[in-house]
Amino acid sequence: MQTYVALLYSIILGEGRRVVMSNLKAMAEGLGLKNVRTLVATGNLVFEAPVTEIAGLEERLEAAFESAFGRHVDIIVRGAADWLRLATGNPFVAESAAAADQVAVRVMRQPVPDEAIATLRSYVGVDEKMQAVGGDIWIFFSRATPNSRLLTATSHKRLGIGTSRNWNTVRKLAEMVGA
Repeated sequence: MQTYVALLYSIILGEGRRVVMSNLKAMAEGLGLKNVRTLVATGNLVFEAPVTEIAGLEERLEAAFESAFGRHVDIIVRGAADWLRLATGNPFVAESAAAADQVAVRVMRQPVPDEAIATLRSYVGVDEKMQAVGGDIWIFFSRATPNSRLLTATSHKRLGIGTSRNWNTVRKLAEMVGA
């Protein structure tokens, strides 16, 4: 068995309707996943399953989600070792210690292409930072810039399938899989 992290892109099903974490957990258990746990109400799962291909696991979770909740949601899966590598690769350690909610990573299904990274650099504000690490995009953004062009530019259309999590969530998921 291996431990995995699954990140749902969006758990809003429609106006005023969100996925309840107990229902998400039950969906995952229905797939035969073991020791299923959720973290906060934003679509984070940690579970155990036999070692398998990540793409197949993503497809199974996405199909089960659509069947259970009536809407397609992109789901990004990482093995525990990959998640721990992502967490230890945070390039904004000092910023994370000072303001963890201002550091985020866009976790990608496929590595962000170099040309997309180059384009993103033009959106980095004076009080922001961005760095690609292992195909994912780390961002430090400022509360002084409430309408960050950089955050807006990190879309599916520009980068491909991915989802963002702040440092608090990344760290807590690392603690869950590292235990």
